[in-house]
Amino acid sequence: MLSPDSAARPAPLLNRKQYFIREHAGLLKLLDVYDILDPESQAKIGEAREEISTLVKVLRLFINKALMPTVVRVYEGADEGSHKIVFSIRRGVALFRPRVDVMDAGGALLGYFVSKAFSLGGAFRVFTPDNQEVAMVKGDWKGWNFRFLRGETELGVVTKKWAGLGKELFTTADNYIISLSGEADSSLSILLLAAGLAIDTVLKEKQ
Repeated sequence: MLSPDSAARPAPLLNRKQYFIREHAGLLKLLDVYDILDPESQAKIGEAREEISTLVKVLRLFINKALMPTVVRVYEGADEGSHKIVFSIRRGVALFRPRVDVMDAGGALLGYFVSKAFSLGGAFRVFTPDNQEVAMVKGDWKGWNFRFLRGETELGVVTKKWAGLGKELFTTADNYIISLSGEADSSLSILLLAAGLAIDTVLKEKQ
């Protein structure tokens, strides 16, 4: 039987259908940090943190960071002392069509995204580790409305327009909602969370 304390704990990071991503605002930031919140309660359930070398930090003072390699690690837990890594996304040097790898906690490749050439608005193709295309992320970066599609089936959305918070999320930092369609699924949650962060760190940064 669950104790009263355990019953009150939020569901694990990947057993959820909705996430509120809140960027830490700040001037002249060299690193991006995002809180991952429960949209209803706004309780913190995780964090996405850019973790790069000192050399890359220095080079960002002179080179557009959208062209530089980056690693964003996603942690479960409300505070740094209890954080447990769940997965990471990694982008190499991005000159034309950047590839973003999605890795599990142990460093194994779960899949990857490649930006679609000549796309109006914005799109990513989603591949399995054996290079099979399985989905597409399509949308409009200006309005921040993206759909995660498998064929014609919508698997989820990434958007700034969500009525659950009582108003649209117009802020100086990038805050947005990631919502899964259908039942919660941990493998799909990883890809959709990674897609939302990839939109922010790859597509948006290049606009």
